Amino acid sequence: MMLGHTTRSLFHVREYAMSSIINAVQTAVSGLNAQSHAFTDLSNNIANSQTTGYKASTTSFEDYVTNNDLASDGEALSDSVVATTRQHNDNQGMVTTSTNSTALAISGNGFFNVVQATGQSNDSTPVLGSQQYYTRNGDFSQDKNGYLVNTSGYYLEGYNVNASTGSLGTSLSPIQVPSTIKFQPTESTKLTMTGQIGSSATSSGGSSTTSATAYDSKGNAQTVSLNWTQVNATTWTVSNASDPTNSATVTFDASTGALASVNGQSQSSGSAATFEYEGSPQNMTVSLGTIGNTSGVSIVTDGSTPTGVTTVSDSVTSGTFSGISMQTDGSVMATFDNGYSQLVAKVPLTTFADPNSLSPENGQAYTATSQSGSPQIKTVDTNGAGTLTTGSIEESTSDLTGDLSKLIVAQQAYGANTKVVSTADQLLQTTLAMIQ
Repeated sequence: MMLGHTTRSLFHVREYAMSSIINAVQTAVSGLNAQSHAFTDLSNNIANSQTTGYKASTTSFEDYVTNNDLASDGEALSDSVVATTRQHNDNQGMVTTSTNSTALAISGNGFFNVVQATGQSNDSTPVLGSQQYYTRNGDFSQDKNGYLVNTSGYYLEGYNVNASTGSLGTSLSPIQVPSTIKFQPTESTKLTMTGQIGSSATSSGGSSTTSATAYDSKGNAQTVSLNWTQVNATTWTVSNASDPTNSATVTFDASTGALASVNGQSQSSGSAATFEYEGSPQNMTVSLGTIGNTSGVSIVTDGSTPTGVTTVSDSVTSGTFSGISMQTDGSVMATFDNGYSQLVAKVPLTTFADPNSLSPENGQAYTATSQSGSPQIKTVDTNGAGTLTTGSIEESTSDLTGDLSKLIVAQQAYGANTKVVSTADQLLQTTLAMIQ
């Protein structure tokens, strides 16, 4: 009887020991899996240490209680470990100068709005998808179709200028600046008159109308007409054809026909003689010439036939596209060979309540999730969106020195877990040999 009781006790001890050893093996295996996970995260950081806009991740570990049956004194056994990847999309990378003049770097919380091409049409232009992506990779360049595309193949979106109205759009669309873009005439600020308006041979009754094409701020053309009416041999009135009350009295020298005064004001020789036009498309200064000079508006004093007056605006009306430039406020400017630049699009930035909960995609891109919160599109440098640096890129946030140190720690932890497995195997063999 005593032997039988002892045998049963030994069986009980062996069962308890084997259960504990197997639990230890399972814990060690979970440790191996967790460290393998850490290896993956670290290797990804190291591999992307030179990737523009890449955000390094870290590995978090937590214990996982899977079995409390073997606990003693009310203590729970932590017999497993789970590793998870934690994103750090809100970490700022170093901004460095790039040789690419159209590159943009964000300093702050914002992301660029981008889309991907899903194919090509028959004329080789890209077919762009509707899926919205977000990225910090601002290394954008123009492709053959004039789109701004980053090194990962994502197309930059923004608010494009409507070519017909000259106004910025209100919805996001891919930014495209084709080489065939037309120059928008610049806004007229000044009208210049030259020529002989009439003759001093007549004392009154003379009249003339002169017109010019002026342009508003959006490049829309409009004809502006001015009427000249003779008061006496040397005095004329110039007025806005659309508003006769908008006028000025101009006096000429009886001997030379040169400008003498405007509205009776005493002016020194060589000073500018002007008339302030008020009306559509906008208020402008009308240059009549200079006092004491006949190079502007004048009259004939020798009885010859007046040449008439010509009026031109100061608008620049033509230019050939030469490239694009990026501005720190997000403006995309088309540059022309006449030295002018014109707005063609505006780049906004998008923020999220929790950027670390964005879903990562290929090519340093992300999609929104319910955990990240809805995208909030903002103007550059407003409400925490961040600022832009042109001709620059944001470097990877990987820390090679730190990651290599963590790699050694992970290697040691992995080796320690393998030691637990091999030791447990030996203990298991010893336990099995307790009763033969």
